[in-house]
Amino acid sequence: MAKPSFYSQLDARNKYILLCCFFVFAVNGLYGMILGSLLPLISSAYNLNNTLSGGLISAHQVGNLIAGFIAGVLPLYLGRKKAVIFMCAFVVMGFLIMILTGNPVLLILGFLFTGLSRGSISNFNNTMVNEISNSSSAALNVLHSIFAIGALLAPFLVIFSTKLTGDFGWKLSAIVIIVLAIISMILFSRMDMDESVRIKQKTDKSYIFIKDRKFQIGAGILFFYLCCEATINGWMVKYFIDSGIMSIQYAQMLASLLWVVILAGRLTTAFIGERIPKKITLTVLSAGTVMFYLLLLSTRNVTTITFAIMGLGFSMAGIYPTTVSTLGGIIKTYPMSMGVLLMIGGSGAIIMPIITGALADGFGVLAGMSAIIVATLMMLIFVGLYVFDKSKPSRLPLETP
Repeated sequence: MAKPSFYSQLDARNKYILLCCFFVFAVNGLYGMILGSLLPLISSAYNLNNTLSGGLISAHQVGNLIAGFIAGVLPLYLGRKKAVIFMCAFVVMGFLIMILTGNPVLLILGFLFTGLSRGSISNFNNTMVNEISNSSSAALNVLHSIFAIGALLAPFLVIFSTKLTGDFGWKLSAIVIIVLAIISMILFSRMDMDESVRIKQKTDKSYIFIKDRKFQIGAGILFFYLCCEATINGWMVKYFIDSGIMSIQYAQMLASLLWVVILAGRLTTAFIGERIPKKITLTVLSAGTVMFYLLLLSTRNVTTITFAIMGLGFSMAGIYPTTVSTLGGIIKTYPMSMGVLLMIGGSGAIIMPIITGALADGFGVLAGMSAIIVATLMMLIFVGLYVFDKSKPSRLPLETP
């Protein structure tokens, strides 16, 4: 007899919570990924230089990183419902700032606010879905697939809004995001959830894992991977438009295609993850990322670029989860290690977009995008270190005297 689905086992209260989380996570993916599509339009509307444009993407990543710390503390003081509604309000403020002013300081603050909301809501949704579904992997896979669906719809929202209202289109897109965020806050307010936050038992809070070679290599892979991911997602559309390679509509379509392929790549990696050694998987994916990104920058042929985007998205998709899985033992033994790993990786996502912007201002947008080649090669080098690492399994002390 077939095992019942996780959804059929939920009561009406938990079904409502689950469906709300799915809707809100689609919105989360929509506004998290729409920034790359809006960036060239905002830059043009407010006459921003490339350094500042890159700084806006970096500010979003800073907010996303900070949210990881806030999301664990704020519910202790406000309760989970009030905390997530409060953090959701920041996306409303962020997009309002973008609509109303081109002041550089306020724009940076606005992008920071969107990152705060994105990271906080991601933390809340993952926690709630894991909790009410009794840690169902199917439920979490559906949740993240819905995020990807929201992400791939983002460019279409910009295209439709621009066709509808012309130069005002990007502001219309921002207004739609604001409305969806307000709906999300209303849905959160109607959730009947357990407000208490379970405080974990005392665990080993040592940072000795930082000395472990395997942890250092894994952190290096994630740092340079997130350098690539954040900058490609944030700068790709602007690069194609500023270089005159293609129309803004086709560039937006490619941004959507990238997320379609990333979704397919994640599902494929999840399927083959236990069948192929991690060393082979990481080598193939990282080498593919280098190869397809070089192909992307080496041509102005739209067909070749489209093929390169598909290969790039498929290659990048599985690098993050596969790398984290190689550190599973350390993460399980030392809970503090995951926070450090996210902080190291997140710093790459913060640093690289603004470096790309500064180089684009000084030497042209192609030079700025070419800097990402260095990051892809460094990622490949760290994967090589992992593949050829002959050190024995970590012998970090598991107990303190």
